[in-house]
Amino acid sequence: MKRFNYKAVEKKTRKTVSGTIQAESEREAGKLLVEQGYIPERIVDESSTGVLAKLTNKVATKDRIIFTRQFATLIGAGLPMARSLKTAAEQSTSKPMKAVIEDISASVEAGKPLSEALATHPDVFNDVYLSLVAAGEASGTLDTALARLATQDEKDSSMISKIRGAMVYPGIIFLVIIVVLAFMMIEVVPEVRKLYEDMDKTLPAITKVLVNISDFFANQWWIVLLVVTGIVYAINVYRKTDAGKRTFALFKLNVPIFNSLFQRLYMNRFSRTMEMLLGTGVSMLDALKISARATSNYYMEQQFMEASEKVKAGKPLSESISDLDYILPLVPQMISIGEQSGKIDEMIGKAAEVYENELDEKIANISTLIEPVLMVIMAGLIGVVIAGTLLPIYSLVSTIS
Repeated sequence: MKRFNYKAVEKKTRKTVSGTIQAESEREAGKLLVEQGYIPERIVDESSTGVLAKLTNKVATKDRIIFTRQFATLIGAGLPMARSLKTAAEQSTSKPMKAVIEDISASVEAGKPLSEALATHPDVFNDVYLSLVAAGEASGTLDTALARLATQDEKDSSMISKIRGAMVYPGIIFLVIIVVLAFMMIEVVPEVRKLYEDMDKTLPAITKVLVNISDFFANQWWIVLLVVTGIVYAINVYRKTDAGKRTFALFKLNVPIFNSLFQRLYMNRFSRTMEMLLGTGVSMLDALKISARATSNYYMEQQFMEASEKVKAGKPLSESISDLDYILPLVPQMISIGEQSGKIDEMIGKAAEVYENELDEKIANISTLIEPVLMVIMAGLIGVVIAGTLLPIYSLVSTIS
């Protein structure tokens, strides 16, 4: 199935709408739009659109959160689903999100279940979202499921923002290191070489090395660009393979300073997702598989998938995950308590709260942990450059004196 961007006119209201639709071909997409009560004006294969168009039409996380919260409120107030979707579309200030909601609304009016309509936009609504909506539809608690999704999305977004915010200061320090080194290599080192050449003196060994590096970057910059581009491309290709996904996943779990943060982040995602799914009535096996994907770490996902096979064979969940790599002990312990009390979702939710608090503490300490490391690196690199520039100048002055 292909995805098509379309612009069409609604027959009843004569209102112009746009969105995306899945079909085998452009003609089939046109037929589907006509069946849904639209007059197609433009249908374009999404894969043929440029990179810039895809970026500008991307739905932001905050827009999805706002839609989910509004939709939950409208459904909870007793409005029909179709009317709730139209109201949410009218209130949306984001054009990409508005187009998505209108497409979902058209599909629902055509008789599709909400979960199926949402599934036509996998880049906006993930497996967790679709599973909770489907469970909410089946149990008649759609407003509760949507409210949980909005709350979880807000927590995830807040956590990512905190992590990015904690990386701002180390990033600035790293940028300063690069700028200072670039200035020294471009402006200072060539002047030192010129000074020695004018006085017919032999450059010190360390200065020769710096001069050669400076000349290489100045004259052979295109080689550097090609090599860097090739490395980046190779890494991106490798990351898409199973071996690459596993390598990068294990790197995150073992990288110094950040490993404990990543481990708690994945445990929090797994626990929160399990709590939501089990609390909404999703089966244990389905909840486990969806929660595994929600970690967004290939290795952790494979670990939990192995655990799902043990659960399928009749083994308790707490025992199935207790021996897995990188599983922090609190999760199986809380699940074990939940299995005994019959409240697994509540107990695993408490574990998620613990990891949220620990994540806040870890994030707050990131800058403190990274700062001395970056300072040592900066001092070492700049020290080498200074040793290769200023010391030779002092040596010349002493010789002249």
